[in-house]
Amino acid sequence: MDAAYDAPEIHEISKRFGHVSIIDNNPRRGIKKEKEPARKERFKQRTSVERVFSNLKDNFAGENFRFRGHQKVTTHLMFGIISITATQILRMIC
Repeated sequence: MDAAYDAPEIHEISKRFGHVSIIDNNPRRGIKKEKEPARKERFKQRTSVERVFSNLKDNFAGENFRFRGHQKVTTHLMFGIISITATQILRMIC
């Protein structure tokens, strides 16, 4: 989650459920805290997934659908994922 979710209440609920929070520290709450190496790596993975979702929504019509049905929506999203994957493979090759 981004820095807007850096609240003591959210961290407490996360601990109560046995989850490890990977919320970015909000520097407005004081000094910027450094994350442990494992959390830092997990945060990088999370942000890369969020970039893919953002790309899907912005560039491959993943936000507004003009049809109904679980299968149609899933098919539409998977075509977007295939397009993103093909684009990334082409970037690696060229």
